[in-house]
Amino acid sequence: MACNAISNTQQEPSIDTDKLSYEIFSILESKFLFGYDDQKLWVPKELTSSIEEHKTDDVSTIKNQRGKICILSIDGGGMRNILSGKALAYLEQALKVKSGNSHARIADYFDVAIGSGVGGIFTAMLFSTEDQNRPVFQGEDTWKLLVEQGKQIYTSKGSNNAGNGFLRRVFCRGATGSASSGLEKVMKEAFVDKQTGRSLTLKNTLKPVLIPVYDLSSTAPFLFSRADAFESESFDFRLWEVCKATAAEPGVFDPVCMKSVDGKTGCVAVDGGLAMSNPTAAAITHVLHNKQEFPFVRGVEDILVLSLGTGQLLEGSFEYEHVKKWKAKDWAKPVARISGDGTADMVDHSVAMAFGQCRSNNYVRIQANGSSFGRCGVNIDADSSPSNVKKLVGIADEMLKQKNVESVLFGGKKIVEQSNIEKLEWFAGELVKEHQRRSCRIAPTVAFKQAAS
Repeated sequence: MACNAISNTQQEPSIDTDKLSYEIFSILESKFLFGYDDQKLWVPKELTSSIEEHKTDDVSTIKNQRGKICILSIDGGGMRNILSGKALAYLEQALKVKSGNSHARIADYFDVAIGSGVGGIFTAMLFSTEDQNRPVFQGEDTWKLLVEQGKQIYTSKGSNNAGNGFLRRVFCRGATGSASSGLEKVMKEAFVDKQTGRSLTLKNTLKPVLIPVYDLSSTAPFLFSRADAFESESFDFRLWEVCKATAAEPGVFDPVCMKSVDGKTGCVAVDGGLAMSNPTAAAITHVLHNKQEFPFVRGVEDILVLSLGTGQLLEGSFEYEHVKKWKAKDWAKPVARISGDGTADMVDHSVAMAFGQCRSNNYVRIQANGSSFGRCGVNIDADSSPSNVKKLVGIADEMLKQKNVESVLFGGKKIVEQSNIEKLEWFAGELVKEHQRRSCRIAPTVAFKQAAS
């Protein structure tokens, strides 16, 4: 009978009913799911006048001026990450111009960063620090790492054979050892404290950082998190090892058997792109459900997201007459790309739909859609040859000039008037505005202590 009663009341929903349901579930979520008993932390945004009258002026001010949490998400893509690296470099330059600060860095303007595969390496580069004050790398350093160190990361043994004997290399360590050692060397050199020689860890990042891998031992995705690292030494891992793991594409690199700093937690990790080729949704979920770090976020309207892709349709289409005779070995690489690109596109569409009416102002996706540089080979992700690098740099520059593409509610994609460059310029402006608004408020740590007291 209870079910019937509920069903009858929902036949004609009203605004008041929806508002009441929202407030009830906001309270239940915060009070019971996250354990916050302090009314000042779980009162929903749409407050009744009686509750609002009892709130302190300080908490009301903090709540009304809390602004938006800024998220950076970077897809995985191997050498294709030259595209996202170019976008990062352009964004950082735009931040310098709009802020008037020649020392501005991406880490100054984002609250959370997530990246898969080489996107995870870029994330660690932009947010790692030796002095807990300034980041080690600049935006320009990301794509230049692949241009200058690509041959060492993707050695000839790992890249030229990437399309042959896929299963043999997955189960035979000797075939990929040289590539793995090259990647390890580059990562160790990148994430070391130059003064002490100590390896940097997840704790040595300026903002909350999330980097996914796929754990073969538990057969499940594993998300390396700065928040978890501060919670327990058992979840603090060396950054060079995290980056090696998230970029360890099966068939090109060995799986990475790794342990936490204290040796109590371990996993056998491979490519983060297998779990999350587009990790945007994971970062949004982290913010929405992390009430300790983000107590005033109540929905996607309180979040500003930049998601960077690594190019679609760069290999061209697959004609029926060409593929109908393919065997399993011929499908190995194309299937991996189709799966990765398809998942990334679905995440983009789902996230855009989740933002609803505010998606144009709160969510931006930068992605290359095709290229005039001709069809790329199936080994584009692991091909570090000068010709492929030159082509990818050209595609990256072309991507910035392309018209931006947005997901449409119930209708696929649409091309908008703005180019990707213009979108990045606009987004940089929003980041600077948010940064300036915060400089006029109470410091976040003080605000949180006051709200919780």
